[in-house]
Amino acid sequence: MPDEEKKKSGAGNNRSTEKALAIIELLAQSRDPMRLRDISAALDLNASTTLRFLTSLQNCGYVAQEKDTARYYLTYKISRIANQHNSKTELQTITHPYLVDLSQRFHEGLCVSVEHDMTMVYIDVATGPDQTLMSMQHIGNVSPMHCTGNGKLRLLTYSEEQLDKLIREKGLPRFTEHTITTKEGLLAELRRVSREGFAYDNEECEIGSRCVACPIRDYTGAIIAGISVTGPVSRMTPERIEAEIKPQLAETARRISEALGYNP
Repeated sequence: MPDEEKKKSGAGNNRSTEKALAIIELLAQSRDPMRLRDISAALDLNASTTLRFLTSLQNCGYVAQEKDTARYYLTYKISRIANQHNSKTELQTITHPYLVDLSQRFHEGLCVSVEHDMTMVYIDVATGPDQTLMSMQHIGNVSPMHCTGNGKLRLLTYSEEQLDKLIREKGLPRFTEHTITTKEGLLAELRRVSREGFAYDNEECEIGSRCVACPIRDYTGAIIAGISVTGPVSRMTPERIEAEIKPQLAETARRISEALGYNP
């Protein structure tokens, strides 16, 4: 086959793939099964083309039809594949290149942590050139939720009943003079975090250390982890955080979230 024909064939295959994926995404977003003509109209495709793709998706087990209405809907094959993928893909595999990149850019420590048993567990870290990390920030270590940036982000998903359970079972222990140790103070802090989209540890765990954190979301939009930058207060100034760190940290959190299927 001449090169020009190969290029045309490849472009045609790409467009076909895009159309099939568009049908899958449309059906996934629809609350109810859809008629052929509605799918065609929504994607601006003619009915025969749409039918051809739907038939292929049916043959592969991704789409099925209601017997009485002939409307189309997604099967659970997509969910099965997603679950298989999630079981094989660790969050750390996705996050680590981003952490290394930011640690080299900021010359500060980077961490990703997730919740386990009402504590935060560090699953990925990258140190700056001077090995800057708080003493607790090592893979596998745990930290409290009420005084860490990533922990506060995760607490945004808590109901008041869950927060009461945290306070009852874990307490709000004081680590420094800046630690929040009351429910009222913590609720006020979480309202601020919710408004701003960032969480801070302003010397709440260790005197002289400051961190800023941004949420990582999964395909449902839920906050499943946090990514944070930590450094000494002499370098982690409010001006630097606003101008340099927050914009790049937010962009990195967005990219990681998109890799997990998040689509804002």
